[in-house]
Amino acid sequence: MPDILAEDVDDAPAATVLRERRRSGSALWWPLVALVSAAAVAYAVLNRRLTGDLQYTLGALRTGGEAGYSPSEVFTHRPYFYRWFIAGLDSWTFGTTTAREALIAAAGVLLAAAAAYALYAALLRRVTGREAALTAGATGLALALAPRNDFLQAEWAAVVLTVVAVAAAIGPERTWRAVLLAAVPLALAVLMKYSTATTAVIGVLLVYAVDRGRAVRLALVSVPVAVGLFGVSLLAGSHEWQWVGDMPATNQSTLGRTGIHPLFILERSVDYLADRAVPSPVLLLVPGALLLVLTRVRGRRRRIELSLVALTVGLCAQAAVVVQGNWFLYHGAPMPVLAAAVWGLAVGGARRSPPWCFGAVSLLYGALPVLYTAAPRGFQRPYVLWALGLLALLAALVDAVRERREAGSRRRSAALVALAGAVCLAGCVWPGSPHLVRQGKVTVTSAEYLREGRLTEQEADRLRSGMPADAPVLYLAFGNTAYYVGHPVQCRYPAATFLQRTRLIPDITEATSYKENADCVDHDPAPYAVLDPRWFRLAQVAPDLRRRIAATYDCPPASGESRLVLCRRR
Repeated sequence: MPDILAEDVDDAPAATVLRERRRSGSALWWPLVALVSAAAVAYAVLNRRLTGDLQYTLGALRTGGEAGYSPSEVFTHRPYFYRWFIAGLDSWTFGTTTAREALIAAAGVLLAAAAAYALYAALLRRVTGREAALTAGATGLALALAPRNDFLQAEWAAVVLTVVAVAAAIGPERTWRAVLLAAVPLALAVLMKYSTATTAVIGVLLVYAVDRGRAVRLALVSVPVAVGLFGVSLLAGSHEWQWVGDMPATNQSTLGRTGIHPLFILERSVDYLADRAVPSPVLLLVPGALLLVLTRVRGRRRRIELSLVALTVGLCAQAAVVVQGNWFLYHGAPMPVLAAAVWGLAVGGARRSPPWCFGAVSLLYGALPVLYTAAPRGFQRPYVLWALGLLALLAALVDAVRERREAGSRRRSAALVALAGAVCLAGCVWPGSPHLVRQGKVTVTSAEYLREGRLTEQEADRLRSGMPADAPVLYLAFGNTAYYVGHPVQCRYPAATFLQRTRLIPDITEATSYKENADCVDHDPAPYAVLDPRWFRLAQVAPDLRRRIAATYDCPPASGESRLVLCRRR
């Protein structure tokens, strides 16, 4: 803070600066902001646990690895570079399941912190120290405290890489050096899941808002780099091209299958954005934050340009959700991080008095995930969330008017408002917060998800007691079952995704990957199979597949409250 205070007092003696610092109280409040943020991150690392999709990936990589397949050669429903990213994080973990998850989470937090620091260092060349600190700090905290559904997903990893790319693009003084440094992480962001190309586009747009020339050069250089790295993945993985072609076939909701229906997309997007705001209330603050930022921009033409950039960024973030067609919350993982960055810029850029009204709303919305989840079902409606977004916009409008009237006043510390932002970003990590939301309704709470995970772990313990140690298994269950059971597989398809999809997508049997996955059933079959009757419904899969499973394995009916069935080879 000394450099910012110096802006206000110019060449005042050190004693005057010290008096100003004491008067503002910032020397006491900023450490409190850091302490609250660190405590929330530590709590998340120890208690958040991993989401089922990430357990799916880890379970496939671990059980496939024990069978001798590297991340290049095992199917996990995620592309090559993301598989190696997760395998790298997992490689240094040890201990119980809880300990390993905490270590992976800690590694993810360190990556978020590194990306935030890179952004801070780059922004110092462009904006004041307070703006840089709050923008980068809010970005890093949004990544570290991301909802469980987002954290360490391919979309989340793409955001981290994009933050690094933006920092590399706007930081160095030499343009071409900056562009070359930024091109690789930006290209890797595309390759995390391919639909994450929209996140890379957002990165280019953010660079454009700062430096048009660098943005154009970055786009031109990143495309061939991405193509080159994609070629590397095809050469390094013997099945990668096959999986790139077959993976989209497992999704029955893509626009390629359903067609484009503009009215449905518009209505569903309105609901989705409300759903996304429940675990990430910082999204409700975006309109107000943009208002605060734009009112400080000089020149009508520049304000219009930045407004169009912001609109395009929002459309890109939503496009990734629409194209995939499943409307999963984690498909919008870039949204809260972008919202946090804009929030930090809005608060940090206050010329004199911080936006107190906006900060008060930010503080209140920190409790929204828990309060909304506990609210009566009749209150859980998308329009309620949109109304809360309007309230934040009105609060920002009040602050914008007040800031103009106080143009000549002494600059005050923004520490209290920063504390409100930290509380807002931490709202999604508490046990009472939502895990899943659909059309305004909280369908699963965080506590319920953790309880479900403990039950699955107990079921896995029961199954392991009925098998010899390390006996190979065919998993006819969702990937997190392989994660908890942990027995090795005997083929490169630890999760029977292609087989399970036959009950939803009959033409998937034409895919080469389906045929290879089906061969896992009766070509050198494992001595045991684990069946989840809820996920892998034998009566509904392809008839030929059902016959092959019945001819190879004896699967008793599920008994009592058992969720999983242990089948033995005939």
